[in-house]
Amino acid sequence: MASLGRHLLVEMWGCDSRIDDVDLVERAIDEAVMAIGATLVQSHVHRYSPQGVTGLAVLAESHLSLHSWPEYGYMAADVFTCGTLTIPRRAVAVFEEIFAPGRIEVREIERGVQVGDAAVPRATGSLVAHPTV
Repeated sequence: MASLGRHLLVEMWGCDSRIDDVDLVERAIDEAVMAIGATLVQSHVHRYSPQGVTGLAVLAESHLSLHSWPEYGYMAADVFTCGTLTIPRRAVAVFEEIFAPGRIEVREIERGVQVGDAAVPRATGSLVAHPTV
């Protein structure tokens, strides 16, 4: 059974003030896109007032996004890729290196699972906690 895409939901806790840095969020997006082997179509990063950053990359293979809540030391990432040429889990290592969270949880969901000729949406995600140092 093949899926049309893979969708990672990444939650990072215990992050420091770097998650409120627009330039660093831009760098994380660029490096993650390269690491997963995706093709960047366009990206945009927005800074909220008084704090928080959202970055979005539209990919030829789908999208990648980062959302920060500096007041909680929390960042969420969404990495959705279609096809078989990308490796979305490689983005997690980029996020760990750049943002150095105290804890990361990753949930992977297969999207559009193929059953015969029809695509059937199915959440078969697994939750994996990764304590970091």
